[in-house]
This record gives sequence, structure tokens and C-alpha cells, in this order.
Amino acid sequence: MAVFTDSELEYLAGQRLARLATASDEGQPDVSAVGFSVDGDTVVSSGLDLTKTVRYRHLRANPRATVVVDDLASVDPWRPRGVKVRGRATLEDDDGKPRIRIVPDTVWSWGINEGAPKRFAGIEKRRIT
Repeated sequence: MAVFTDSELEYLAGQRLARLATASDEGQPDVSAVGFSVDGDTVVSSGLDLTKTVRYRHLRANPRATVVVDDLASVDPWRPRGVKVRGRATLEDDDGKPRIRIVPDTVWSWGINEGAPKRFAGIEKRRIT
């Protein structure tokens, strides 16, 4: 089974920015606005000089991350939509340029998958194992 639904993949392909949350090994949180892409069942992000960022230092010590991509489909009526991915993050080399790859263990989405079973506040949650 694929990690993302077709509707989620279509939504993510139309978005350019995400927020990437990390935490130090002591639990100090940080969040950054980042560019991203979906590569198969993973989320990939890089940066201009990734090795000098807080997220890079955090991921070297604590390889877990959460990515949120969201927007408003409309404001009247209020229709938020988005995808949140939490999982293991690896730092990898992409032809001499470092990047982050997140392998999801949990995916939440809202306002995207019509007819899908919802949990709290219309949010769908899937554990990936």
C-alpha cells in the first residue's frame, strides 16, 4: 500500500512550501519554512546551505522530523486542507549537496480525501508500518 493517497499526492504536487519541525537531542524544538518534494513514499527537502542550519544540527543528533503542508481551499466557507507527515529523517548526499529524506511512520490529512474515515475535527490519521 502506498503511503500517500492519489488525492494527497495531487495536493502535495501543487504546493511549494512546507514547515519542517525538528528537535535537538535535549528536546529544544525548531520549525523552518522549506521547499520540498515527494519522492515515492518519502518527503525530501534541501536548502541553500543546509549544513549551517538548525534543522541539520538537530537531525544529526535526533533523526526525527515532522512536515506540515497546508493552505486554505477557501475562507468563506472556511475550508482548511493539508497533510502532516511524521517519521524518521535521514541526511543524505545528492551529488555533493546534502538533503533531508523523511520516511513517514504517521500521516495525517484534512480537507483532501473525500469520504475517508475521519478522527478528531475531520482529520484522517494513518499509521504506516
